[in-house]
Amino acid sequence: MDRLGYGVRERLLVVARTPQRRAALREVGLGDADLRRLVRRGALRHHHGHYVDGRLDEQVAVIACAQAAYPGSVVSHFSAARLAGIPVWTDRGSSAPIDATWLTRPPEAPRNQRRPDIVVRRAGLTVADLSHHGWLPVTSVARSVVDLTRELPLHESIVTVDAALRSGTTTADLRAVAEHQQHWPGSRRALSAIAFGDSASESPLESIARARFAAGGLPPPILQVQFFDGFGWMPERVDFWWPWFRTVGEADGLAKYEASSPQERRRLLRRSHRRDQRLSDRGVELVHFGWEDVVDPRSDLIARFRAAFARGDSRTAEPPVWRAAPPPHADAA
Repeated sequence: MDRLGYGVRERLLVVARTPQRRAALREVGLGDADLRRLVRRGALRHHHGHYVDGRLDEQVAVIACAQAAYPGSVVSHFSAARLAGIPVWTDRGSSAPIDATWLTRPPEAPRNQRRPDIVVRRAGLTVADLSHHGWLPVTSVARSVVDLTRELPLHESIVTVDAALRSGTTTADLRAVAEHQQHWPGSRRALSAIAFGDSASESPLESIARARFAAGGLPPPILQVQFFDGFGWMPERVDFWWPWFRTVGEADGLAKYEASSPQERRRLLRRSHRRDQRLSDRGVELVHFGWEDVVDPRSDLIARFRAAFARGDSRTAEPPVWRAAPPPHADAA
């Protein structure tokens, strides 16, 4: 901005806080050559026919410029969830353009649009459905989550539902939004996803696994359990527990064995092996699984669990003493 006059520079710093069209910036005193230079140097960002302050986060800049291109729209669906820090996930075969900017406009607006970079939905919005991210109008967390549950199948939407419940949104909040949309496309799917939600699912992998268990006909497990070793409650918290079959399920995420050195990786592996041994000493069946097991329809995951259930059901020793684990920040009793 060093080539701009002081007055032009000061006016630009004010107006560029929000997306502006080329004509508005020309009125400030910028020429086309100035705009090209400022974009090239990163002082301005240019998306969807609008310019905005280059200091703005790239993702926010893209979303803000798209919203400005559709006056009266509200950032919604995937975009609103990302701005709120609520994770979203879709399978590789999903048709939903997750990386596009999603917007909602009033019902009287022109038709819905679906492009690789922008998706526009027409729908009613109540006052309770609205929130803000800075100056940007966005749908509330509850409305964003319910919109996604109407768009996505359960094994995808449950990641967002569980994460919203963990962050403090309540089942009642979600149900209230869904009931207002009871005659909208996908409303039954939304209510089913909300009923299936569980704040005790601590990761996307655990959420997807629960959906896979249900689709495979397994009984619902109890989440986040600790065992008693005769002296006290063990520090290990298992992800899934089927007490009727004495079977533990452990979701091994991608980061479980990531390490900065081979020595650190070996240390993590030894710790994991000792943990498994302590759990085995409680007389339980233990099934580990990862991302490939839950997302690949050819996986034998359900068969592995059924085999573990059969082995656990045949055990004759006294079952282990267990409890639902307190939250990680709570002191153990």
